[in-house]
Amino acid sequence: MHTTTPLEQAVRDQLDQYFEDLGDSIPGDMMSMVNLCVERTVLQVALERTNGNQTRAAEMLGITRGTLRKKLQLHQLSA
Repeated sequence: MHTTTPLEQAVRDQLDQYFEDLGDSIPGDMMSMVNLCVERTVLQVALERTNGNQTRAAEMLGITRGTLRKKLQLHQLSA
């Protein structure tokens, strides 16, 4: 049996609010939208927690520094 984590519940709560705000509208490409929003936020938090140290942030994220740099460019973020 899967136990819902606080992070999962927070995501669910925000998505519920998103749909409430949309009313009768149906979103398109929701998965991509959520992935980009979450990825951008996770990158920002990792950089904040490591005081902008990209090597440490990449380690924290479980990705290479090169991948981190590509993602930072994609999201127009700088360290």
